[in-house]
Amino acid sequence: MAHTSVRRILRLDLHHHPYKIQVVQAMNENDFAARRRFCQTLLDMFDENEDLVHNLWMSDEAHFHLSGFVNKQNFRYWSDENPQQLHQTPLHSSKVTVWCAMSSLGIIGPYFFENDREQAVTVNAQRYSEMLNSFFIPQLRQHGMNNETLFQQDGATSHTARVSMNVLNNVFPSRVISRNGAISWPPRSPDLTVCDFFLWGYLKSKVFEQRPPTLGELKRRIRLEIERIPQRMLRDAMGCFRNRLQECLNREGHHLTGVIFKQ
Repeated sequence: MAHTSVRRILRLDLHHHPYKIQVVQAMNENDFAARRRFCQTLLDMFDENEDLVHNLWMSDEAHFHLSGFVNKQNFRYWSDENPQQLHQTPLHSSKVTVWCAMSSLGIIGPYFFENDREQAVTVNAQRYSEMLNSFFIPQLRQHGMNNETLFQQDGATSHTARVSMNVLNNVFPSRVISRNGAISWPPRSPDLTVCDFFLWGYLKSKVFEQRPPTLGELKRRIRLEIERIPQRMLRDAMGCFRNRLQECLNREGHHLTGVIFKQ
């Protein structure tokens, strides 16, 4: 698919609003090779079963700051170029830590990682596995799942800890896309996960149309805007994910910077 077509899908069909990221280190040839292998594996699976892309749940977490900045919880974005662009945020800026899982069927979340005082906490293996058991898996069963349902997560330590992987492998035997999973997720690939190339940027554009005055209001808006996303938009986003796999192969595993982010 041509770059112009993908950009049209992002801007017009998905109403996606790109946002700048921090770029900190170059990728290497091993990264490119891992991305090529991953893209080919998924495309082969989707060729065998055209509906499988719509039976995939992709997950992630991010910080939403009251200042209006959104950044990832577990790792910084990487690219093959460093334009020396950094987003300045207030020191100790108030924030919420949000987790979501998204598929063509809907969004499970938001789940806010916080303590009893409703303050954001670090996502560690214990908290992550507890969220999977008490929140995600019960809701997933309500949405409907079968023996072909796939689950994706990035390679954050909390995600790939033994306790977390045990939970996931029990629910998705041989169908976990992750570092240490049955299908290996390529590191430093935010351009291939729907939460990064669509969901977080879309939510930011809606939630911060007017700056929320409190964390409570910020959380309310996140919930509201997630509820308002139509299923057609989710299905289009997952279809765009499949197109990105092919585009990544066409680019020999390099990031799709010309597609995702403003130049």
